[in-house]
Amino acid sequence: HVQLVESGGGSVQAGGSLSLSCTAPGYNYLYCMAWFRQSPGKEREGVAAIDNAGTTTYADFVKGRFTISKDRTNNTLYLQLHNLKPEDTAMYLCVADTAWSSSGRCSGLKYEYTYQGQGTQVTVS
Repeated sequence: HVQLVESGGGSVQAGGSLSLSCTAPGYNYLYCMAWFRQSPGKEREGVAAIDNAGTTTYADFVKGRFTISKDRTNNTLYLQLHNLKPEDTAMYLCVADTAWSSSGRCSGLKYEYTYQGQGTQVTVS
């Protein structure tokens, strides 16, 4: 079982920035990783994803504002959030698949990942 631990959320004013991180303690490599978000009364939505080749995918509503990256040396996933808007307020969730659980194909912004963290709250006012 892969445990994912998110950090970096917080409260900011509109136009501000935050940096989120996601680690997998005790696990040395995750094949596919992504960030999703969910707020009360709304469906979970994909924010950004990165596959094994480093190819990134972004939801239209964050293009140009958010950047996803992955540090392979420490298996940490990052999400840089800039120009935040009140509608970005949500619980941000880190999701991942191993090469085995993904069968070699990453899910992009589809919620078909095997592992998920507890989330980190982002609040924009």
